[in-house]
Amino acid sequence: MNNNLSVTKRNGKKETIDLEKIHRVIAWAAEGLEQVSVSQVELKSHIQFYDGIKTEDIHETIIKAAADLISEETPDYQYLAARLAVFHLRKKAYGQFEPPALYDHVVKLVEAGKYDQHLLADYTKDDFEHMASFMDHSRDLNFSYAAMKQLEGKYLVQNRVTGEIYESAQFLYILVAACLFAKYPADTRLTYVEDFYHAISRFKISLPTPIMAGVRTPTRQFSSCVLIECGDSLDSINATSSAIVKYVSQRAGIGVNAGRIRALGSTIRNGEAFHTGCIPFFKHFQTAVKSCSQGGVRGGAATLFYPLWHLEVESLLVLKNNRGVEENRVRHLDYGVQFNKLMYQRLIKGGSITLFSPSDVPGLYDAFFEDQEKFERLYEQYENDDSIRKKRIKAIELFTLFAQERASTGRIYLQNVDHCNTHSPFEPTKAAIRQSNLCLEIALPTKPMNDINDENGEIALCTLSAFNLGAIDSLDEIEGLADLAVRALDCLLDYQDYPIAAAQSASMARRTLGIGVINYAYYLAKNGLYYSNGSANNLTHRTFEAIQFYLLKATNQLAKEQGACPKFDETRLSQGILPIDTYKKAIDDITGEPLHLDWESLRESIKKYGVRNSTVSALMPSETSSQISNATNGIEPPRGLISIKASKDGVLKQVVPEYEKLKGNYELLWNIPDNQGYLELVGIMQKFVDQAISANTNYDPSKFEGGKVPVKQILKDILTAYKLGVKTLYYHNTRDGASDDIEVEDDSCAGGACKI
Repeated sequence: MNNNLSVTKRNGKKETIDLEKIHRVIAWAAEGLEQVSVSQVELKSHIQFYDGIKTEDIHETIIKAAADLISEETPDYQYLAARLAVFHLRKKAYGQFEPPALYDHVVKLVEAGKYDQHLLADYTKDDFEHMASFMDHSRDLNFSYAAMKQLEGKYLVQNRVTGEIYESAQFLYILVAACLFAKYPADTRLTYVEDFYHAISRFKISLPTPIMAGVRTPTRQFSSCVLIECGDSLDSINATSSAIVKYVSQRAGIGVNAGRIRALGSTIRNGEAFHTGCIPFFKHFQTAVKSCSQGGVRGGAATLFYPLWHLEVESLLVLKNNRGVEENRVRHLDYGVQFNKLMYQRLIKGGSITLFSPSDVPGLYDAFFEDQEKFERLYEQYENDDSIRKKRIKAIELFTLFAQERASTGRIYLQNVDHCNTHSPFEPTKAAIRQSNLCLEIALPTKPMNDINDENGEIALCTLSAFNLGAIDSLDEIEGLADLAVRALDCLLDYQDYPIAAAQSASMARRTLGIGVINYAYYLAKNGLYYSNGSANNLTHRTFEAIQFYLLKATNQLAKEQGACPKFDETRLSQGILPIDTYKKAIDDITGEPLHLDWESLRESIKKYGVRNSTVSALMPSETSSQISNATNGIEPPRGLISIKASKDGVLKQVVPEYEKLKGNYELLWNIPDNQGYLELVGIMQKFVDQAISANTNYDPSKFEGGKVPVKQILKDILTAYKLGVKTLYYHNTRDGASDDIEVEDDSCAGGACKI
């Protein structure tokens, strides 16, 4: 290696390369790690050095050299590379490895307009010095390489044009905590700030992209999920598209319910004209969704919902299909198709499904969500009414078309609207759930707006976070973490801004939260349990019982302190009805685990004091924030022991937690024989979770005759999910064999907005 090469310093000066200095930094990063070689990293780096190389480029070359060495045989290079990245990041941000004093840092960034000025108005210098006393910058060294790259790319406050970075991770964590609890009473708030800081910086609680990236900055919109319902009028359609633009511009993941829109050929103004149908308006929504590109990072995304019995359903089911022409396709939205018991019964009994335009069948659309018996009665009445326009199609044909499109695109989703309303905290006749969101885990009431300022409309927002099951040593820990998570997210509802009146009024009235889990696959592995054979059923029941119980207990305690949410009377909880009363009893056939907690005392306390938050739980995808915690994604099994995460930041290797010790315990996605065991686990979770679950179905064609997945198998899984009370199905994944361990980071959630 030529020691006479020169380097260009940050100030532009040139000097001879100091290989000993480079050696010391790599040796520091390797301290305490097994199966890593300093000389191996040096060797890979030196090959790429050249005369006049910038010191910054040297750092990046070394980091990349270490990252390239991450493998199943040598997983600890993920930490060596991460530590080198921390060193490099701090040098860029502060000009030195040691971070500045917290108070000085906050003053500097508030003055620069990077941090919200309320920080200096709400907290004194003494407060910041107290916070600094319990901050621990050494926790930066616990990140994996994939986590560091995600932090740099998405979360740390920076100038995205120049590439300047202004903070490191512990400042992010402490200031998120400080912002959220800023309005708590002075005698308790620093205790909450400290407890919440420790919970998030130790990865016990995981936060979503909008909170991690946004809280502490002057931008104040942190809800991950936005649900917008459209009515059957031009005014409502225009209000919906305006709302889409407002929220897409703020990185939210959108769900749009357009099921009320009348079908092609329906009369307008008593026959003066006939309706153009759904597709032109769906195209209009697609344009709105794609109008904001997140500053060039990526376009927005949305899922659009409609019922299976809509008169145009055969055309709507193929909107994402690659065949066809632009005029009859709307390919840049995803779709959620809505089912209920009657639709499934028609399939099972070999019957037909009758299609209607919602405008021709008064009361049917609302009954579809609010009252299943009324829906069935009206549906049969309209089927027998010869004066009403309709079309009959064999149920098996319609379900087959749905299954084929779901399989070919992977992104035609499913919502069981009866389960969403019968097993829900909301009383459906007062607050029906008529849609979900982009990632199919939010189930909240909505109402159409007649104009963008219509306060009688209802846009549902949900604010998310998650418990890291892999970082929890005992279910007893969940009680304290639930209290922290509920308090923090409830504060966020008052802290954030609301660009639309219908969103603010609904959020203040219902105060909905969605707290889920990450690292479930690791949780199973370290307990020696598996997805496929039923061994995890009982532990899953105990775990999700504890999660829901302690979340409800926390929001009940908050109601005692601050009052119940204003629309508590529109919930079943106000009648003392809890999730344990309304779940699908088929779950009892797959787990005999009893309830372990005092639900009856909780029931009485909720009836007496109410809840501060109408909903508390939802299980979301968590692709990006799982990486921050070096955790497995949500409830999903990993595709490989090392996953290659392909994102806009390049290719990142992520190793499953405790790889060396537990590599034989992980059940990898494509080793799971079928969807049955996974769906049973989702059903058990759904017994307790009060919103919905982002659950996927997965198919390996090589396991089937002729290398093709039979439609019959897809329909069997859909029926199994329904039987077990599952509310929604998200992706249909098909193994292509080419990239078994590659997971492409999903951009459909508007920059990870609805993924936590």
